[in-house]
Amino acid sequence: MEKNYDMLKLENQLCFPLYACAREIVKKYHPHLDEIGLTYTQYIVMMVMWDKKHVSVKELGEKLYLDSGTLTPVLKSLESKGFVTRRRSAEDERVLIAEITEAGEALKEQAAEVPPKIACCISLTREEAGELYRILYKILGMM
Repeated sequence: MEKNYDMLKLENQLCFPLYACAREIVKKYHPHLDEIGLTYTQYIVMMVMWDKKHVSVKELGEKLYLDSGTLTPVLKSLESKGFVTRRRSAEDERVLIAEITEAGEALKEQAAEVPPKIACCISLTREEAGELYRILYKILGMM
């Protein structure tokens, strides 16, 4: 009996269009983020920082699905640019806290121009975008 290998075809994989789409969307961010001196990973870290102001590095990693090996150099780079600082928690020195600086907060004004520019590149209705967002977070919630 011959095995059915249809499940190994690229067009039958959910992971591939997710992967390819994510890469293409992130690529669209590059010219806009270059203007404000951030990489995409630095940008998503800053999005959390603009919202939270200070957060443990562990919580930041959990929120962004990033491990410390990825997050540490990103935070070091943002710190060298003057956008965040890192310090040990007074309550528990094992906990590292990232805090936004005034310069990091000021960058928010320039960054606010990025999402509308990206939205113009993606031809989804508001409803389609909302449904895609819901489905993607449903998948993330299962992991």
